[in-house]
Amino acid sequence: MIQSMTGFGQERIENDQLSVSIEIKTLNSKNADCNIKMSSAFSDKEIELRNLLTSKLQRGKILLLLNYTSKRNDNLKASLNTEVIKSYYSDLKSVATDLGENTDNLLNIVMEMPEVYTKENDEDVIKEDWPVVLDAIKKAIDKTIEFRSHEGDALEKAIRGSITNITEYLAKVIEFDPLRIERLREKLNNQIAEFENNENFDPSRFEQELIFYIEKLDINEEKVRLEQHLKYFIQTIEQPKSNGKKLGFISQEIGREINTIGSKANDVNIQKVVVNMKDELEKIKEQNLNIL
Repeated sequence: MIQSMTGFGQERIENDQLSVSIEIKTLNSKNADCNIKMSSAFSDKEIELRNLLTSKLQRGKILLLLNYTSKRNDNLKASLNTEVIKSYYSDLKSVATDLGENTDNLLNIVMEMPEVYTKENDEDVIKEDWPVVLDAIKKAIDKTIEFRSHEGDALEKAIRGSITNITEYLAKVIEFDPLRIERLREKLNNQIAEFENNENFDPSRFEQELIFYIEKLDINEEKVRLEQHLKYFIQTIEQPKSNGKKLGFISQEIGREINTIGSKANDVNIQKVVVNMKDELEKIKEQNLNIL
């Protein structure tokens, strides 16, 4: 079972006490890359949220959007910003004096100016609301994982199709190989006949070169290993835990065997099949980039 790194989860809570809106979006990435945008009321919870997101979602670019509003009247505590008030008052008094204006109502004017009051979140309210918000975040994470699983099903279907195609192409390689060997044997026999008529013919050296030549063209081991890698790839897909990195490593091994078959075959029919194998493998590699 595989999961995609592309995911989306959303959760909302609306009641008489608070309003919470949560969105989680994930995209493919080699590592976990968390970006959290949330109300300053929960700024001290950022590390806790990062740990939760990486433990549950593991890898990918993870974006958490958290909007929170308390509907309690006592949520915000206001206090006077005395330094700002003094500064406003001093400046206005100086201007009024220069202009010869009355300074009796300056304080009333100052109290209507910006940033005179400092508002802070009520810590008791925030503490009471956090478990509710955290539960909503966990539900959004669960929905993201569910989304990833659905996307993973589509990825798995596409990848299985490519693996099936490579397996069928391998069957064609196995079918073409005896004909290739027959052509090589005929070619070697003709060359041997030419060498034997040469007065400088050295049987020992010829035998060594012949063995080297045969080993260089033999693709039996590559065919066996490729078949094993294809089977192992499917076995890994079917494991309960998604493992995109492992599938990436197996893809590399599959590519290595395909390339070796192409370079050693020395046969136009097999090389055409190898080109098709490489095309299917590129599709797999592209899909692998999005597997968790």
